[in-house]
Amino acid sequence: MEEPGTAHRQRAGVKHGRVAKHHDSGLLMIGLLKLVEAVFFFLVGVGAIHFIHRDLGDAATRLAERLRFDPDRRMVAWVLDHLDDITSHRLKQIGVATFFYAGLRVIEGVGLVLEKVWAEYLTVGVTTAFLPWEVYEIIRRLDWLRVGLLVTNLIVLAYLVWWLRRNRAAGQDTLA
Repeated sequence: MEEPGTAHRQRAGVKHGRVAKHHDSGLLMIGLLKLVEAVFFFLVGVGAIHFIHRDLGDAATRLAERLRFDPDRRMVAWVLDHLDDITSHRLKQIGVATFFYAGLRVIEGVGLVLEKVWAEYLTVGVTTAFLPWEVYEIIRRLDWLRVGLLVTNLIVLAYLVWWLRRNRAAGQDTLA
């Protein structure tokens, strides 16, 4: 014989006395995006460290040849000219900075996937902090990639602010 109310609790998503939690797909998507960014920045850091004490111009020339870019093209020549300015010390700085940024993205991503309120606030803060730099970059040189990144970050920011306000109004805003 079933306990009284068992059928009602099963329909409501209650199992073993606990309410089944429905995960927010928006937070999951943003968290996964942050984790993909973390992988990207980790790989950039590995690449920067890999090229310390190596000839960047030679490596770039070989890459251009593999990708069948004409080394005399203006863009390839511009890249090759500017690679000479990157020192081993600068590569170390780039490596450390991108590893730090990748770590921050891992923290944000895992926290958002686990739906932790502290991660939502952290992501709002970090995203807001980088907006002036993104706007500056667009003003400096307008292109679709920069505009796309800004729009993506504004959508993420708007969603998280909406989510936090909604949960605060519902009384669910604990930093667990």
